[in-house]
Amino acid sequence: MGQVDGGGDERDIPSPGPGEVVVEVHAAGIDAGLVHLLEGRPFPVKLALPLRGDRVLGIDIAGTVHSVGESVTAWAPGDAVFGAAQGLSGHGGLAEFARARSEHLLAQPSTLDQEEAAVVPVSATAALHAVRDAAHVAAGHRVLVLGAGGGVGHFAVQIAKALGAHVTGACSPGKAAMVESLGADVVIDYTTQDPLEAGPYDAIIDTGGHRPLRHMRRALTRTGAVVLVGSEPEGAPLGGLSRSLWAALVNPFTRHRLVMLNSSIGSQALQDLAELIEAGMLRPVIHARYPLEHVSTAVQQLGRGRGTGKTVITVAQPAEEAAWARFQRR
Repeated sequence: MGQVDGGGDERDIPSPGPGEVVVEVHAAGIDAGLVHLLEGRPFPVKLALPLRGDRVLGIDIAGTVHSVGESVTAWAPGDAVFGAAQGLSGHGGLAEFARARSEHLLAQPSTLDQEEAAVVPVSATAALHAVRDAAHVAAGHRVLVLGAGGGVGHFAVQIAKALGAHVTGACSPGKAAMVESLGADVVIDYTTQDPLEAGPYDAIIDTGGHRPLRHMRRALTRTGAVVLVGSEPEGAPLGGLSRSLWAALVNPFTRHRLVMLNSSIGSQALQDLAELIEAGMLRPVIHARYPLEHVSTAVQQLGRGRGTGKTVITVAQPAEEAAWARFQRR
C-alpha cells in the first residue's frame, strides 16, 4: 500500500527509526507557516528552509499508531494519538502515513474527535508559549489579543481566560460571535474601533495586527508585554520580521517586554494543552474541512486573515475508500 501526499504521489509506507513512530493519519492540520514555506515568504524563510521535491509537508496530525521503532515503549499499534509529524524533515502529515518522534505524540483527548485533535499542536502550542511563557499572563491581567478569530488567536483568547485574565479580542465583524463564545470579556471590531484605545493592557498578543510597535507600547502598562506571534503585511519584503527584529533591538532599553515569539512543539506543552482540553477550558474551532486530494485548494484559501479558527485536512482510510468504491459500483 502506498503513501499519498498532497500532490497525489504514491510512496511506500515509511519505516520508523529508533525512537520514532509511524502514524496512520486520519486528519491533519494546516497553518500559516505552511503557506509561508510554500510561497517562500518572507525571504529569509526561503533561505532557511528551501523546499525539496520529495518532501511531504505538514506537522499537525491525529490518527492511530501503525508501527513503532526501536526503544519506543510508550506506544503500540492501534493507539489513538495526536501531535507533530516530522514535516520539516520531509515526512509530514499531509499523507496517509507520517513519521513522528515518540515524545512529540500524546494520547488523543477524550473530549475531541480526530479532526479537532489534528488542529491543536502547532497553533495552540504557539498560543500557550505566547500567553503563558512570553507574556507571563496571570490572574487579573488585562490582555488584548489582536487577530482573536484566527488560528493562533482563538487559542490565545481561551488560554488567557484559563489563566484568569480579562481578555479583549480584536477581530473582523464576521468573527465576533465566535470570539465572544470562547469567553472574551470584550470583543472589538477593529474595522470600526482601534482596540489599542481601550488600554492600558498588561499584555498584547499580536497574531497579525500589523500595527507599529510604538503604537502598541503606548497601550501598555509600565511593565507590560507585547508578544509578536505573526503578521503578514502585504508587500513588506521581510513580512512581519521587520517588527520582530526591531522589538529585539529595543527590548533591552525599555521596561516593557517586547518578545519575538519562538515556538516549538514539545511533550510538556502538548501535555499542558491536553489538560486544558480535558478540563473544558480549551477547544479548537474548525472553519473549513478539505479532503487530502484538495489540500492545494485548502492552502490557497488559508492565511491573510480569511479563515476563522482552523482548517483541517481529512485523510480517507483504506477501508473507507473500499466502501466508497463498492457503493459506486452498485
